[in-house]
Amino acid sequence: MWFGHKISFSFNKAKMTWFALAGISIETAPGTYTLELSGQRPTSDTPLTFKHSFLIGRANYPKIRVELAVEKKFTEPSPEQLQQIDEAKKVKDEYLNRITPDREWNGKFAAPVDASISDVFGSQRIFNGVAQRPHLGLDFRVPTGTPVHAMNDGTVLLARPLYYEGNFIVIDHGQGLLTLYLHLSEFKVKEGDTVKRGQVIGLSGGTGRATGPHLHAAVRWQGTYLDPGRLLQLSLP
Repeated sequence: MWFGHKISFSFNKAKMTWFALAGISIETAPGTYTLELSGQRPTSDTPLTFKHSFLIGRANYPKIRVELAVEKKFTEPSPEQLQQIDEAKKVKDEYLNRITPDREWNGKFAAPVDASISDVFGSQRIFNGVAQRPHLGLDFRVPTGTPVHAMNDGTVLLARPLYYEGNFIVIDHGQGLLTLYLHLSEFKVKEGDTVKRGQVIGLSGGTGRATGPHLHAAVRWQGTYLDPGRLLQLSLP
């Protein structure tokens, strides 16, 4: 178990090793935490156990004041808009906590666009003088209409407009791992489609709560947002 999560492992025949992906929440307090694994040999009833301790340090994240005005409907929504926000929240609660046990991702994750990063994971942004929750993804500086690519193999879980996210795509890569693509101007896939790493899934834009055209990409594992930058750095089988 890892922070109450069950971890799904896959077997690499070439290297005769088992592997899995797991992460921690940005809200995790610094300290030492233990990963516990258990299993059983096919030829024996004797259980196998393994424990390993990990040191989690403190991270410092920047605060960014957004000078461009955000529409009032995003900072002071009306009762009707609050209902739309609630309906979008129900959709996210239903879909974003799903865990598909089988692995679909294959090999290293790739950046969704070839562009510079304008905002990092963990920063806190201030819209119209109001502090927002931490930024839970990477923002890529791209103009409207830039092709957006799937970060790895998977199945399109969501492809629909939501209140804050705008035109929103979520890809399920299996084992509880999702990648999210926000503020799109156009969809190139539909829910249920199977996609490959590098496939164009949509075009960037500025829909939803956005101060201008860009791509917000996020990674979610078993209900926890992870730093996409770290995932892109991993060398995976």
